[in-house]
Amino acid sequence: MDLVIIIVNYNTKGHLQACLHSLCDARTTCSHQIVVVDNGSSDSSVELFRTEWPDVRLIELGENVGFGPANNLGIQATRSDLVLFLNSDTVVPPGAVDRLVRHLRDAPDVTAVGPRLVDADGYPELSFGPMITPWVEAWQKLRGTLLRRRVPGLAAWVARSTTRPHDSDWVSGACLLVRREDVETVGLFDERFFLYAEDVDLCASLRQLGRRVLFAPDVEIVHHGGRSGVTDLDTTHTVYRRSQLAFYEKHHPAWVPLLRLYLKAKGVLPPGLVLL
Repeated sequence: MDLVIIIVNYNTKGHLQACLHSLCDARTTCSHQIVVVDNGSSDSSVELFRTEWPDVRLIELGENVGFGPANNLGIQATRSDLVLFLNSDTVVPPGAVDRLVRHLRDAPDVTAVGPRLVDADGYPELSFGPMITPWVEAWQKLRGTLLRRRVPGLAAWVARSTTRPHDSDWVSGACLLVRREDVETVGLFDERFFLYAEDVDLCASLRQLGRRVLFAPDVEIVHHGGRSGVTDLDTTHTVYRRSQLAFYEKHHPAWVPLLRLYLKAKGVLPPGLVLL
């Protein structure tokens, strides 16, 4: 088997349907298997899946264990040379998967590759970037706010930056193709990260193998974005902050006390966590 496509689903029935239809229409030529890992959905996703997609493998977890852990279970339950992590809120055009695979096949020193992501209107996302630090994170949040407001100069810069192929510290986990051997070597996704930067962390681990992470804009995937999160907003914020703290504890431990003080001052320090 050349490729396993793993889709983690959590209450995204409509988007999952569209994603699976797009994959079926994508005419992928390499041998592949599609696996849906369901994180305890309550929106009848599983029932619909069983009746309409009998040829797609379903792994039911019965609870929401998070994006990384669910993908890990999908990896462990399958065998293939390559693994494509794909969000359920994406639409894959014909030929896109084959072109991603070709990028890895043609460059043995590339460990992971991500496509250009655009929204439903064709507006590009910044789906790659430098390793997260406090300064990078602050700039990302400001940039995201400005992008949502369609600030003209920034929009033009994003359009230009997302048309150039280049190596990056990370590419988005919304559509991320990796070599199974490399991912297994680094120990899969770090399961401390429930809902934040698990893709950034995985790419960092892969780069430590001396391998490259490639952004490939000649492949374009539609990403509706934000459809697979925890439905309870308070819970979403809590798991996000816990994952954020875990990320800084792993990669930037000197910043953790200041981060905790900042979260405490904002009133968003997750319950049960102390300042020091």
